[in-house]
Amino acid sequence: MKGRIVKGVAGFYYVSAGDKTYECKARGIFRKDRKKPLVGDLCEIEIIDEKEPTGNITLIYPRKNELIRPNVANIDQALIVFAIKHPDPNFVMLDKLIIQYEKQDIPVIIAINKDDLSDEEEMRFIGDIYRGSGCRLIFTSAREKDGIDELESLLKDKTTSVAGPSGVGKSSLINCLLQDDSLKTGEISKKTERGKHTTRHSEIIPVSENAFIMDTPGFSSFDVYDIGPEDAALYYREFDMRESCRFVPCSHTHEPGCLIKEAVEKGQISRIRYENYLAIYNELKAGQGRH
Repeated sequence: MKGRIVKGVAGFYYVSAGDKTYECKARGIFRKDRKKPLVGDLCEIEIIDEKEPTGNITLIYPRKNELIRPNVANIDQALIVFAIKHPDPNFVMLDKLIIQYEKQDIPVIIAINKDDLSDEEEMRFIGDIYRGSGCRLIFTSAREKDGIDELESLLKDKTTSVAGPSGVGKSSLINCLLQDDSLKTGEISKKTERGKHTTRHSEIIPVSENAFIMDTPGFSSFDVYDIGPEDAALYYREFDMRESCRFVPCSHTHEPGCLIKEAVEKGQISRIRYENYLAIYNELKAGQGRH
């Protein structure tokens, strides 16, 4: 029977197939091949008991994409949620997440939540940073229900992975979309600025007839995988200029005659985005030196 993994908890996989959800274990063959089933996988199951209902996963179909963090597969787009404050946005972390999705050609929506705590100037400031990023940027407030209709329309007919740091209000936003409080939410711990009751596992949740979201655990740090420092600029769409820098290849860090640095000075590229790029470039370069 063909189905889709909608949740994974402690070695059990919950597979939606037909009109039921089956609690399944993965066959030992996956461990031998070092292939771990992921939430979002399309798979074949053999049914052990229809009444329970339980089964075994026997086959995983090829994935159209696979993410490392959150570790999910087969998504149509990504929704990255950050708060405008409490906790303050970490733009380097946001850019690292964007790079992960850009690398796999996955469209990105950035939702800046808790906009009821901000003013027009702060929103314009963030808008200016990401205007050339190629991402769709929206402002939301789970408390005031701001931006929920716009978010709902962007999720239509898609499977969307939701990611972001702990405490930014992902679960509260999802509850707004579901129009209930089925997901546990928690106030921010003043000491750590993180949510106290955050999501512990990845799970596919139907929002409407053809819209699904993957709620995933929050995190406090994020690293970029599988790219070298020389490739980081490829995932900054603002850097894609028709003319070439004086030196090719150019790292856009120290070289004279660099068009990207000139564009930053002229205000054509956000200085914050450029500084994020430098931070990520240097981090990747330092990591390269450790291997």
